[in-house]
Amino acid sequence: MGNQCQWHLWLVLAITCFVSQNYVAGELERVHLKAQPRNGNSSKGDGFLGFLVVGDWGRKGAFNQSRVAFQMGKIGEKLKIDFVVSTGDNFYDNGLNSQHDPAFLQSFTNIYKSKSLQTHWFSVLGNHDYRGDAEAQFSPFLRQIDSRWFCLRSFIVNADLAEIIFVDTTPLVKSYFLNSDNHTYDWRGIIPRKRYITNLLKDVECALRESTAKWKIVVGHHAIRSIGFHGDTEELVNYLLPILKANNVDFYINGHDHCLQHISDTNSRMEFLTSGAGSKAWRGDMKKQRREGLRFFYDGQGFMSLQLSQFDAHIAFYDAYGTVLHTWNVWKPIFHSSM
Repeated sequence: MGNQCQWHLWLVLAITCFVSQNYVAGELERVHLKAQPRNGNSSKGDGFLGFLVVGDWGRKGAFNQSRVAFQMGKIGEKLKIDFVVSTGDNFYDNGLNSQHDPAFLQSFTNIYKSKSLQTHWFSVLGNHDYRGDAEAQFSPFLRQIDSRWFCLRSFIVNADLAEIIFVDTTPLVKSYFLNSDNHTYDWRGIIPRKRYITNLLKDVECALRESTAKWKIVVGHHAIRSIGFHGDTEELVNYLLPILKANNVDFYINGHDHCLQHISDTNSRMEFLTSGAGSKAWRGDMKKQRREGLRFFYDGQGFMSLQLSQFDAHIAFYDAYGTVLHTWNVWKPIFHSSM
């Protein structure tokens, strides 16, 4: 895919409420991104959109995090990316202890230093993030430290070509509430859980139903389909997947399993993409069941890129040395209707 347009993105809608203590159904917070072509023409035309995806990374540079970050910088420069998506478990092992936790600098600012990565980072929380002060990651104070950082429980990035809905999947997983394995989770703003989940799914369904974007993308921490260590997430299969299929979502992107993975849905156009290999990875952990639709699996460290145009999407997975491991093209019908 060519890169005929350089997109310069900026926030045009201020987020007025970073922390919701009592989540109720309503329109999800939106970030609107605008762009200008490289040639200065005010008309965006067809345009292009490109971004990197990395997950499960925050280990202060250890377990190849720094190596992955370096290669992300090189690929980001080559592709002229517009932003970075983080699929959660941003800070190990137990999230941030407060908005003043030095781990934010040690695992984020001081690691992702390449010029091409000095752009927006849109992040969701993972289960490890909930083991600390989860709400610290929503704090505007972190954006004062590093203006790239943007994290909410659930929100929408509207980038003209695509709408990307970030979904807080950790509260959907019942086992964290039943068996904490001696971990303490920060459930502020989540309890009562049933009401939180009902409202969240209602908002996601409404946003997808009303979207007219060319590409519909949903990002969460937990996998819907995976042959990795954790495998499929039953609650997402039961409650979130039907909503995604009913509303013609193109890509579901997640982390959680420390691998790179691509699975095509067998009865829809949706692609399941796992990018949870930003640092520590599990070597040799692969489930043998449910391999239908499997296109690619790699259990080492790495990241992925996604480039979009009006007509096609190009997916690529990279290892910690920048080697391209797997690519895939998805074509969008010319007369496609997202309604």
